[in-house]
Amino acid sequence: MKIAIIAHDKKKKEMIAFCVKHKDVLSRHTLVATGTTGTKVIEATNLKIHCFKSGPLGGDQEIGAQVANGQIDLILFFRDPLTAQPHEPDVSALFRLSDVYKIPLASNINTAELFFQTLQ
Repeated sequence: MKIAIIAHDKKKKEMIAFCVKHKDVLSRHTLVATGTTGTKVIEATNLKIHCFKSGPLGGDQEIGAQVANGQIDLILFFRDPLTAQPHEPDVSALFRLSDVYKIPLASNINTAELFFQTLQ
């Protein structure tokens, strides 16, 4: 399974904690991430992750292209709904693509935990 990992700035610590907790499960899958999130998760877990550009610099779009090409199976996108994002159109496009291509997307830690119960 190919899993995309993305987190807004105020959710990065939560994503790192989630990835540390589920390191064994994540290590059995192919991982991609936006640049800053991926780098921080690698530093905390030593997982092998392909990092695209950071979200505001096009990383969300790069992952969206992979979704559109059938190359992503699950998206973990811990978003911050209380902070305006300069790249909000890219975020919205990624959510839309996940719906169009029926790719499960966890936008918060509790949804991600539910998904990961099936991956154990």
